[in-house]
Amino acid sequence: MKPCVLILVMAVLSCWPVHAQEFRPVTCEGTYPHHLQGVCTDETTSIFWSFTTTLVKTDLDGKLLKKVPVANHHGDLCFHDGKLFVAVNLGKFNDPKGNADSWVYVYDAATLKERTRHEVPQVFHGAGGIGVRNGHFFVVGGLPDGVEENYVYEHDGEFKFLKKHVLKSGHTHLGIQTATFANDRWWFGCYGEPKILLVTDADFQVKGRYEYDCSLGIAGLPNGRFLSATGRCDKDKGCTGSVRIAVPDEKAGLRLMAPDLEKNQNGGRRGK
Repeated sequence: MKPCVLILVMAVLSCWPVHAQEFRPVTCEGTYPHHLQGVCTDETTSIFWSFTTTLVKTDLDGKLLKKVPVANHHGDLCFHDGKLFVAVNLGKFNDPKGNADSWVYVYDAATLKERTRHEVPQVFHGAGGIGVRNGHFFVVGGLPDGVEENYVYEHDGEFKFLKKHVLKSGHTHLGIQTATFANDRWWFGCYGEPKILLVTDADFQVKGRYEYDCSLGIAGLPNGRFLSATGRCDKDKGCTGSVRIAVPDEKAGLRLMAPDLEKNQNGGRRGK
């Protein structure tokens, strides 16, 4: 190869983009005392897992990078601007009298060091999940039996309360557990038998109610796909968590991609 050609090839290669590792089905390394509550990503190199009393950071292979003990009960979480925002309830869930103690705890995503806390008392039945859109934070949570609608509590970037949104969703068991905004839609994971996925537009108008289980975690990915979490608990070994890849489906809401077409179920259950 002539020297000028070699130099040109080397110059091209030096400018060639290094593609980020793609998200794929993985299991979080380790076992934990309590079960999985939610997952989120930084959309590039890390997955974050909330195991009720342990906050965990892994790489895209599920390899443990860092874990820290946290207060019981840390729920679902979201990533924004280099930080993790976790829905936390220190009181009762699903109490008709509102004896919750609802907060959002904020952590540095690089170190998992706690940065600050924001009280969100408007989340009347207990903060259990959180999503972010356009710099605003949307907190969801518990629901007493017999209530035929769900609630989403909107806050600005400083956690000033802005509005309570009402979802005409029908009753879902213990409210909404997980939340993410992706593909111009809100996606909410709920308990129940069967477990339920609620999909709304950006203004919280319900577009679908599906029998799909993302009650332990749902996170949108940059390519329009999703991480859909599952988990199991063994009384002798502890609790584990995994994520699989899902895509939107007109009939099912979300559909697991091959080779993740096994029955969508989990063995862990949130203690609310």
